[in-house]
Amino acid sequence: MAVPMSETVRQPAQRSTYRHGDLRRALIEAGVALARGGGPAAVVLREATRRAGVAPNAAYRHFASREDLLAAVREQALAAVARAMEAEYRAAPAEGSDADRARALVRAVGRGYLRFAWTETGLFRTAFGGSFTVAANSAASGADGRNPFGHLNAALDALVAAGALAPERRPGAEYLAWSTVHGLALLALDGPLQDAPQPLLEALGERLLDMVERGL
Repeated sequence: MAVPMSETVRQPAQRSTYRHGDLRRALIEAGVALARGGGPAAVVLREATRRAGVAPNAAYRHFASREDLLAAVREQALAAVARAMEAEYRAAPAEGSDADRARALVRAVGRGYLRFAWTETGLFRTAFGGSFTVAANSAASGADGRNPFGHLNAALDALVAAGALAPERRPGAEYLAWSTVHGLALLALDGPLQDAPQPLLEALGERLLDMVERGL
């Protein structure tokens, strides 16, 4: 029997509002896109809400201030750096002695850091251009559960375990390695190397990693 039109079940109208939690994710995604294009200064609540398609006041249900949104975006940027490191060390040579593999891991971590700085400049500036904690934070971690600092520490610990780094030289080595690699990244982004061709930067990066490895 035909159903009268008045009794036809209507399809529910498409929701024009976000379910709980969706807006927060949408704002963070918008913030990440802003950071990718313009660094931390580009992460603005009003623009993030515009991109998410909601009124500006809606953002304050999830972020009390622009600084709160930036902190969430920074976590995502740090996680992206960590994933870049992971991609490099997964491609690192697996042959050779334990010491060879440990050295390859250290180089891969540094190489991933530099390549991210030069290819994802806006996110790199966002990750390290403000408040940053070296403590573990799952939101700032890659698939392996480590943030960039954690990856560096793990690589250096592997050097010690393989007998390639004396235990008494291990304390503080992470800060020496980090500052050296970060310095080259900044020279290329903001200093006298900013107009250097990419092949030159890649070659300098490899020589720098040689120096870090020998200097530790």
